[in-house]
Amino acid sequence: MLLVQTKLGISSIHGIGLFAAQFIPKGTVTWEYSPYFDTSYEEADIERMSPSAKEQFLKYAYFDKLLCRYVLCFDDQRFINHFSESPNILSSLRRDVAARDIYEGEELVCDYKCIYDDTYFIRMGFQPITVTSSKLIE
Repeated sequence: MLLVQTKLGISSIHGIGLFAAQFIPKGTVTWEYSPYFDTSYEEADIERMSPSAKEQFLKYAYFDKLLCRYVLCFDDQRFINHFSESPNILSSLRRDVAARDIYEGEELVCDYKCIYDDTYFIRMGFQPITVTSSKLIE
């Protein structure tokens, strides 16, 4: 569940992005997994989905290695984009933290391959793109 004010916007990285709607100081917890809001699914649940539902689900879900389940975030956290060069969010399985001060209007980005889900790009069948840090400001 998001713990900071955010808004959706057009991302220069990929499609829709998650942007800060407030100043976020370094070290602020920006998101925490909540089993009351974020839903989790076993592999068998996903296999029963129609092909289009499965594709959409896998686009926004992440694999939680401790739960051994796929998690779909309840809120707009699912729109956070990958940026391995210089992520401003440090992600773990259960919590995201601001890696540095993040200013209002700045896109929140994390490294999908970092700790929490190193299978995302394989599941989606593509390679991550490289984007320069100058493209992070809305």
